[in-house]
Amino acid sequence: MKKHLLITLIICACFKIVSAQITPAQVIDAAHIASIADSISAEGKMLALSEMASWYGTDVFLAKCKSRLSRAGGYLSYNTGSGMNNIFFSKDEKPVVLATMSFTLPDISMNGCKVDSTERKLTNAEAELYAIRKVAMAALIANKDSIFRFYKNTGTNPVPIIVNGQKRVYFLTSPKSNGQVIFGNDYLLTFDKDNHITSTKKLHNNLITINTKPAPDDTSHAVQVAGVHNHLGNTSPFITATDICTMILYHNATTWKQYYVISPTYISIWDFQGAHLTIITKEAWDKIMANRKTPVPVNH
Repeated sequence: MKKHLLITLIICACFKIVSAQITPAQVIDAAHIASIADSISAEGKMLALSEMASWYGTDVFLAKCKSRLSRAGGYLSYNTGSGMNNIFFSKDEKPVVLATMSFTLPDISMNGCKVDSTERKLTNAEAELYAIRKVAMAALIANKDSIFRFYKNTGTNPVPIIVNGQKRVYFLTSPKSNGQVIFGNDYLLTFDKDNHITSTKKLHNNLITINTKPAPDDTSHAVQVAGVHNHLGNTSPFITATDICTMILYHNATTWKQYYVISPTYISIWDFQGAHLTIITKEAWDKIMANRKTPVPVNH
């Protein structure tokens, strides 16, 4: 991706430009789009909390429970209602919890982590998460290269989630080197009440790698205040929950203030300061751009 200095959009002013041209039917559409944005944002934040708990929980487990590392079969994280738990379970046929790392929201960090190294059975909620994770991992291995893709210097992270009885597992691709943010090569598996996979969806058509450190020969000293990628083909016309999760996780490694996902029909705009998602139609975006004196450069 070429580096450009992206001009930050003032969203409120942009909406004022087109508000006089909105019809009642478009108001209904706008309300529906806002509802979609809220749903995607909530799912993305949920994924980010789970991954953050897994990140720090893993660091704590490796530091304080090294003697149990050889017995570990994996980990999972979940919201307890008052905080986040990360557990490491054994590789036994009937796994037990080897350690529980607890975090009180909103502080998810190693310093705010409480460790309980008491071995115990999985709770019913943990057993449900473990069950769909196990099925998803088996599908990942069985369908390697046919459905699921793997890339050098990346990892594949399973994120099982159960909310209101709806069971799903996301697979996220993460970088193994610093200075990179990866979007794409992500998948969503959904399950029925008996933990059978009902659908497997590839969320992006490709892998999008963004370098957050300047290239050695870059002497422009330009600061990237925003990032952008496109959604084309079968990829959702909206930003995905996995996109939002990635942005939250890697925000501190960037200088971004906003992030744009551009599709032929919609523009999704994530504001980092307010942790807020706005989605507008491409038509509205074009009207905004037509009223700007200075064009907004875009990364490709």
